[in-house]
Amino acid sequence: MTQLSIPFEGSTLDFEIPKPNLSGVFSPCPIPPLADLDGAIREALDRPLGQQPLETWVRPSDRVLIISDDNTRFTPASRMILQLLERLALAGVPDERVSCIMALGTHRYMTEEEMRSKVGDDIYRRIRVFNHEWHDHDQLVDLGRSSSGTPFHVNRAAVEADVVLGLGAVVPHHIPGYSGSGKIIQPGISGAATTAATHMLSCSGGGDSFLGIAYNPVRTEMEEISDRVGMKTIMNVVLNVHGDVTGVFFGRRQEVFSHAVEMAREVYGFRYHETPDIVVANSFPCDLDFWQSHKAQYPAQRMVKQGGTIIICTPSPEGVSPVHGPDLLKYTAWPSTKIKEAYRGGELKNGVAAALATAWAMVREKADVITYSPGIPEADKARLGHTHAPSIHWALEEAFRRQGSGARVVVLTHAPDMLPIKVDE
Repeated sequence: MTQLSIPFEGSTLDFEIPKPNLSGVFSPCPIPPLADLDGAIREALDRPLGQQPLETWVRPSDRVLIISDDNTRFTPASRMILQLLERLALAGVPDERVSCIMALGTHRYMTEEEMRSKVGDDIYRRIRVFNHEWHDHDQLVDLGRSSSGTPFHVNRAAVEADVVLGLGAVVPHHIPGYSGSGKIIQPGISGAATTAATHMLSCSGGGDSFLGIAYNPVRTEMEEISDRVGMKTIMNVVLNVHGDVTGVFFGRRQEVFSHAVEMAREVYGFRYHETPDIVVANSFPCDLDFWQSHKAQYPAQRMVKQGGTIIICTPSPEGVSPVHGPDLLKYTAWPSTKIKEAYRGGELKNGVAAALATAWAMVREKADVITYSPGIPEADKARLGHTHAPSIHWALEEAFRRQGSGARVVVLTHAPDMLPIKVDE
C-alpha cells in the first residue's frame, strides 16, 4: 500500500491506495518566489511590454482609475499601486486625480478595514479607494451588447476615467481559461446581468470547462468589453501555490496576458500519460465553502475517463454557500440542459448561480461524484447530486466498488490550483 497525506483542515488527511492502482500523485510545481518583488515591479514598469513607460504618455490632467482585485485574491496590490503612483507623479498626475476601485464582481462589498488592508494605510489615505457597487444600477453604464449578445453594463467610474489601469493575477480558471487581463473588467466591475451571461457562456464548451484554454468565447467577451471601456494597460502577476509572486508583467493588455499565461502554464500545469478511472481531488486552498471548493472538480473532470468517479475532499466549514446555498440547492441536482432551459425561460433568476450549477452538472454527466466533507451536510450533498462519504476510506472503497478492483487512481493534492496537460498536448 502507498501511504498518502493531503492538506486538510489545518492538518493532513491520511489514507492509502494499493500500489498497483496508483497512477500518480500530482501537486503544483514548487516554483520559488521572486527574491526582490519591488525590484521586479520596478523593472516591469521600466520596460513595458508593447508600449512606452507609463510616465511618458499619461497627462497631468488625466483622471486615472486603478482597478484592483478584491480580498479573495492574493495579488500584492499595495506594492503594485505604490509604484504606479510614483510613475503617475513623475507624469505630473496628483493623487487627487487617481482613484482605485475594488473589482468585486458579484462578491460581497468589502469593509473599509478590508480595503485599507488590501491597498495599505498610506495608499488608502492618499487616494480614493471604493467598492464596485454592483447592486446599485445607478453606478452602471450601458455600453450596448457584445458580438454574441451579452449586455455590457460596467461601472461608470471606468467609463469616465481617461486612463484605466488593471491589476490582477493569472492562474488557470474554469470560466475564462485563465484569470487576469480583461477579467478585472468582466466580472470585476460589471453588472450582474453581464456576469450572468458570460458565466453561462462558459458552459458552452461541449461537456468540459475552458480550464487552461487561453482563447475561448468567454475570453473573447472579456477582451471585447475591455476594449470598449478603454483599458489598454495592465499589470498582472503570476503566483505560486503559496501565493508568492513568481513573475510580474506590465504593459499592453494583450501582450501582458500572453506572457503571463506562458508562465502560469509552467507553474500550475502538470503532465500526465494515463486517463484515470478515479480522481481524488482535494480542494485546498479553496476550503471555505463549496462555492469556493467547486474549483477542485474541473482538473478532475478534464482527466477522468467518461463514466469514472471523482472523489472531492473539502472541509467547507460554511457548507455549500451561506449567500447562494438555500436557493441554489433547489436545482443543483438537475441535468445541465434543464438548468439552462430554466434560466433562459426565467424560472431561475440568479444567472451566476445557475451557470455554476450547470458547470457542476456537466461534471456529474462525465463522472459520478463522491464527496467527503465534514462541513457539508449529507442532505446537501444529495442536493448537489453527490454521494455522501462518511470518511475518505469509505469514499475510496465505494469508488473501487464502482470502477472495479483494477481501477487506476490519480490524486490531486491542491486541485483548484492545478492544470492537467496530457503528454500529447
